[in-house]
Amino acid sequence: MGSGGCRDLRLYREKREHLLVGLMSGTSLDGVDAALVAIHTKADGAIERVALKAFSYLPYTDDLRDWLMRLCRLETARLDQLVVAHYGLAEWYAQAVRQLLEQANVPAADVDAVCVHGQTVWHIAGTTPFPGPKGELAVRASLQIGELSTLAERLGLPVVGNFRARDLAAGGEGAPLVPYADLILYGHPTKGRLLQNIGGIANVTVLPAAASPEQIYAFDTGPGNMLIDELVWRATKGRQRFDEGGRIAASGQVSAELLALFLQDAFYWQRPPKSTGREVYGKAFADRFVREGGKLQLAVPDLIATATALTARTIGIAYREHVFPRVRVDEVIISGGGAHNQTLLAMIRRELPADVALTTSTAYGVPDDAKEAVAFAILGHETLMGRPGNLPSVTGASRPVVLGNLCG
Repeated sequence: MGSGGCRDLRLYREKREHLLVGLMSGTSLDGVDAALVAIHTKADGAIERVALKAFSYLPYTDDLRDWLMRLCRLETARLDQLVVAHYGLAEWYAQAVRQLLEQANVPAADVDAVCVHGQTVWHIAGTTPFPGPKGELAVRASLQIGELSTLAERLGLPVVGNFRARDLAAGGEGAPLVPYADLILYGHPTKGRLLQNIGGIANVTVLPAAASPEQIYAFDTGPGNMLIDELVWRATKGRQRFDEGGRIAASGQVSAELLALFLQDAFYWQRPPKSTGREVYGKAFADRFVREGGKLQLAVPDLIATATALTARTIGIAYREHVFPRVRVDEVIISGGGAHNQTLLAMIRRELPADVALTTSTAYGVPDDAKEAVAFAILGHETLMGRPGNLPSVTGASRPVVLGNLCG
């Protein structure tokens, strides 16, 4: 553990240099991103500098992906498999950390803590009625699996996780949480920036020029890679998990009729804060997409081209409805798996005004796939410092709160 580590939080908070591992496994269900992150703090404890030291990716096996996919669907989820996955997935996280540190040639003893988001299996936007001690309750809920105790035991390191729960308890949606880190990494005194992450679900952080935390907002724009990946998986009978480079989409034609049908979704026009997930845009959504495409006799490349256009168009709708009327935007910075899809990027470019630049996070020193893992290292650090990590203007929470639980 690094110089006093964080078992003694007083010692951790007195340090100026911190070394953490951030772990992220997103709604694409493709694997674990692991980032080794150095954070330098000012005398008052505020973050001064963040540096990515190393990045590693541990892909899920097909068996694990299938197991997790079943847990994300009401018709196939089983309680016993959920419980086992909660503990078993922590073993994957431990291996992701070992792989990262081995590749970076860094001993575990130098690491202060591991900060893990966990694997989302169900996220409820809004509230659900539930019996309470004094009448019906309106409960906010989201479940990320990967047992913190198992991870801490395997690595011999403190672990910070369960980040969404406290924001939910404070009346927020528990997501998105990355915008707090976006401000630290990408805030600019004169440029308005949009940080567009395209994972399974697509989400945007709005950073006005010289923004204060209260001016930032963020929200999910709709499906990201989720529908595209599912269609590719089906078409190739599992041989491919995604449309590499967007080549399949580039070989097809966008169906204006199918696209118009699937743009009839109130979520795209709903005002932020808002969030969504696989429970909305997962297998059942893909089933309907394929079924409607079949009625139009669309070939597979046309289906995938139209799914790609749906992601791009819903991002464009989000900007035109909820961003451009409120904020001057100079740059859009793409991250996540979608940043590698050249067809998708070209479609997004057509959704933007000519004077708005489009680039990816790699241009700013953070690999496109690493940004969210880096973000959770930052959020875990703030938890260890006793500092709030949510933005109420983003999640809708009643107040800023310290996120996560510490196991170690």
